[in-house]
Amino acid sequence: MKLHIILFLILAPLSPLFSQGPEEKGLEIAMANEKANDGFVGESSEMEMVLEDAHGTKIKRKMKGRIMETTGDGDKSISQFLLPADVKGTMMLTWTHKKKDDDQWLFLPSIKRTKRISSSNKSASFMGSEFSYEDLGSQEVEKYTHKLLKEETNKEGLDLWVMERIPRNKKSGYKKLKVWIIKKYSNPEKIEYYDRKNELLKVATFSSFKEFKIGSRTLYRASKIHMINVQTGKKSTIRWSNRNLGVKFEEEDFEKDSLLDQDF
Repeated sequence: MKLHIILFLILAPLSPLFSQGPEEKGLEIAMANEKANDGFVGESSEMEMVLEDAHGTKIKRKMKGRIMETTGDGDKSISQFLLPADVKGTMMLTWTHKKKDDDQWLFLPSIKRTKRISSSNKSASFMGSEFSYEDLGSQEVEKYTHKLLKEETNKEGLDLWVMERIPRNKKSGYKKLKVWIIKKYSNPEKIEYYDRKNELLKVATFSSFKEFKIGSRTLYRASKIHMINVQTGKKSTIRWSNRNLGVKFEEEDFEKDSLLDQDF
């Protein structure tokens, strides 16, 4: 058998790997990670949010939340502030979507009014934190372009993909995101957020991953997200506790009209 025929037979099965560019590989990884996180049904949890200014002064807030997995579109979530008194009863409802803008509403108990968050205001701070409404909204694969930059290993010996995401929405507050994804957990370890001037704005680190069993599946969730605004020096941290996956909710639990009298 001639040499070039032998080489063809050896290399032919590998040809898709060689022809796959960083964008195609990035999209493949993003879709696989999304699938790995599907199937949680619903989630309930308690949260603590700590706001810290550039001088180290801290404000603590207590929250509780629910998330309902949907079929064919993004998930629905609702969070309610419990403490301190000045924000008690404030609620945010989010309906995420795979392609169109997410729907978000903020219920303000002081005026008993539900305020819709406009698409042009998604980059605004959520309740004075370093998390924007955009950060708390949809991370659907369809909302970004994806590119694999490289692969590396962190200090704990976990393998990572380093990805670049570019928002498709021109009204996004970000030019791009650089994401370090832990292969084992199919979730980020770190995200760098670049503003519209392509300058580093914020860095989020994800830690304290916990394992959850849903039937025969294993899912992972970070129990802590620490966000630093590198331009202002402000920080915000969210910690989860009493987290349960596999919880079943009803559609009416996530209707905006029910925010007026909902207390969960």
